[in-house]
Amino acid sequence: MESIIFSFIFFISAAAGAPSSLILVTAPLSDVQQDFVTQEGDILVPTDRNAVQTLWADAVMFYVINKDLANREADVLAAMNMISSMSCIRFKKRTNELNYVTFTSGEGCASFVGCRGGSQPVFFSPTCSVGNICHELIHALGFHHEHTRMDRDQFIDVHWDNIQPGKERNFEKKAGDTQNLAYDLESIMHYGKFFFASGSRPTVEALHGGDQMGQREHLSSLDAQRLNMLYRCEERRRWQEDAVKNV
Repeated sequence: MESIIFSFIFFISAAAGAPSSLILVTAPLSDVQQDFVTQEGDILVPTDRNAVQTLWADAVMFYVINKDLANREADVLAAMNMISSMSCIRFKKRTNELNYVTFTSGEGCASFVGCRGGSQPVFFSPTCSVGNICHELIHALGFHHEHTRMDRDQFIDVHWDNIQPGKERNFEKKAGDTQNLAYDLESIMHYGKFFFASGSRPTVEALHGGDQMGQREHLSSLDAQRLNMLYRCEERRRWQEDAVKNV
């Protein structure tokens, strides 16, 4: 079950576009959250995969927590705090806003990448940790998994023979904007050594160190830097300071 819960990379798709239709196909229940097909283990996939990274306006993500997850509200808030304490991104309960995420019960954890428009689900099961929820929120903010970066072969070795049959696509490289930041083995968005392993041998190994690879405990310094760059947090801070001065 951990391979589903902890399937999680950290680069931004280059294109922007309007919300699109979803793929509806026959797939194993563990790979499906209602009618949404998942890829890379926890990313809900639209038909135009590269057009997913519309950002949340004003760096604010509005949210709704379904009643059946009321007992997990503290965990959701803790996951949000992991992000807001290290960036300008804020999370607010929805009143009548058009775009928002809805926390919904599901098998494992899954999210779209970026703001899709309207209500978009963030699925998580009872076994998902605060770190897993944080990971999914970072997907929803606009980031993919770190291990699928095009330059990943300089830093990790993927052992294709050790991957569960049918899960190879979770390890395929994806083109995208790395923001010119270093590859981050300690990212909360990186796979661990045994994600989707078919046996006791690792699927991913770091070429140079990487003891924290696959951690779901905290944002790395590069995680925070990426979020702040994407949402232009330094510029927002300056705008706010100038606004106060001009009052």
